[in-house]
Amino acid sequence: MTETGERKPARVVVADDQTVVREGIVMLLGLLPGLEVVGSAGDGEEAVRLVAELAPDVVLMDLRMPRCDGVEATRRIRSEYPGTQVVVLTTFGDDESLFPALHAGARGYLTKDAGGDEIVRAVESVLSGEAGLSPSVQRRLLERLSEPTPAPAVTEAPDGLTAREAEVLVLIAEGLTNQEIARRLHVSTATVKTHINNLFAKTGLKDRAQAVRYAYAKGLVRPPVK
Repeated sequence: MTETGERKPARVVVADDQTVVREGIVMLLGLLPGLEVVGSAGDGEEAVRLVAELAPDVVLMDLRMPRCDGVEATRRIRSEYPGTQVVVLTTFGDDESLFPALHAGARGYLTKDAGGDEIVRAVESVLSGEAGLSPSVQRRLLERLSEPTPAPAVTEAPDGLTAREAEVLVLIAEGLTNQEIARRLHVSTATVKTHINNLFAKTGLKDRAQAVRYAYAKGLVRPPVK
């Protein structure tokens, strides 16, 4: 609050790898009440650096950026600088983008067709401890909550696999693609690929077919009862 009792403008960093889009967002935010743009970043690494340097209230975060994508940048910001909230502002409203971002700690999620008023409301909401979600995202969350998608429980992992690596292995054996595994576990496809690379290295497996046989041989997956 200022001395006159007015709320201080929310200090915002904009992260988007497309220069024209980024500059357009910065220009739009400059016209909106209650917001002050204090920095802009062209990728996730730069966004994390600016948060460390400027301690903004909110980052408006694109998702698909080079060097460090928006999901990983969000995870790092929320872990290392919890005083800064993240509102995703992206072209993509699909599950593969939405759920990993929310799982990483984003409190808001808007698509780039959002108007200025919607952006202001989302920023105000996350700063008040609420979620700043577009109506379409809220509907998708409600739909997802009604879908039974329990992840398999792995109690003991062989060959030094972590519990999450074994979990990914079970889902491979069930025939899920990387994208489907990412949705099931609420992580990015890049994270799934990392887990697969790690479990292949630990077990000496070379492809998914071998992974399926390995999962059955180790008792992680049981053949269907006929």
